[in-house]
Amino acid sequence: VVCPPSPGKPYIRYEDGGSSVAFTVVESPSDFRCAIADYPRDVKSLRPFAPELGTALSEAKDGTRVVLLPALAFQVTVFPNAGVCIGSSYCHVIGDGKAFMHFMKSWVDVYAAVGLEKSSLPLFNKDVIKDPIRVESFLLKMYHDWLSSLRENSGLTDVGSEVNMVRATFVLSRADVERLKQLVASQCMNEANSNQFHHVSTFVVTCALTWASLIKSKVCVVNNLSYVDDADELYYLLFPFDCRNRLEFPVPSTYFGNCLKPGIVEMKKKELTGENGIVLAAKAIGSKVKELGQSGISGAENWLPSIAERSKTGRLISLAGSPKLRVYDTNFGWGRPRKVEVMHVESGKTISMAECRDEEGGIEVGVALNKNQMDEFVAIFGQSLKLL
Repeated sequence: VVCPPSPGKPYIRYEDGGSSVAFTVVESPSDFRCAIADYPRDVKSLRPFAPELGTALSEAKDGTRVVLLPALAFQVTVFPNAGVCIGSSYCHVIGDGKAFMHFMKSWVDVYAAVGLEKSSLPLFNKDVIKDPIRVESFLLKMYHDWLSSLRENSGLTDVGSEVNMVRATFVLSRADVERLKQLVASQCMNEANSNQFHHVSTFVVTCALTWASLIKSKVCVVNNLSYVDDADELYYLLFPFDCRNRLEFPVPSTYFGNCLKPGIVEMKKKELTGENGIVLAAKAIGSKVKELGQSGISGAENWLPSIAERSKTGRLISLAGSPKLRVYDTNFGWGRPRKVEVMHVESGKTISMAECRDEEGGIEVGVALNKNQMDEFVAIFGQSLKLL
């Protein structure tokens, strides 16, 4: 990705026969069963299987300094007589999760010699994104401010993590999801204003359960449930909302780029940790999803500043992935993946979500926490499901 100084815009530079994409093959003596496990294990255990995206470089172009960001890197790790891991790192400037999964599935089709239908080819034309409120100039200014602060040779993939961090995957069966939906729907129907529409989807109830369990586990670790002075403290959930085919202008599902807007939900700690925390969280998340589906790109100039402001509090949790990405449909001919992981979950500030590998309608949630908090989370998450 070439990043010119102001007033230039970043663009992708492809060098035919060059080294645009790093591709590494290694062999590992590690236990493949541990790599694909759901149980909590050290976050560092998966790092050897993920490629480094590389560092920011600079070069002189027509007398002007431009910054070069590596766009994509792959690493294939072979576990002899056990399995293969395909690790990837990519620069979010080039596209969002849907664009990347489109690339992966296109790669699968080419590898399998199936060929690509014309209708499934990626659309690179940025002109399909209309800017009636002229937000581009504002976002470009933020981009150039960030670019000026980016040091040469700075790493791009080190998310960092606290010591004693473990990561785990939690699987919700289809029956679990349906019971969660019934719980939320019944509570909403019992309210005085029962005619109000509530968006009760798999995504909504899974986010609600996970978010409420995370905050409860945090409170248990610091043992401040009895404290009243911070009961009104606000916590934030950030999730990406795919805008393809949901804007005033048509953006096809094959658009290759970023076509997301942020959904930010805020709730008081006492609401999330209370008896009806899951239901209240589901209502708040569902309302935000409904709002995002109707608001187009209005307020886009405030999206990034709003995220930055809430991130400073240390109480913002972001969501990566979506069951709609269908990550387990990526089959190179060796069978479906045994496990799909999102690496930057290990920061402890992100949770991941994907469809369940083994059951249609189920969900997989990835979480990384301090070991003590993970123990509490396991207990709270499991108990919440048992009480449904």
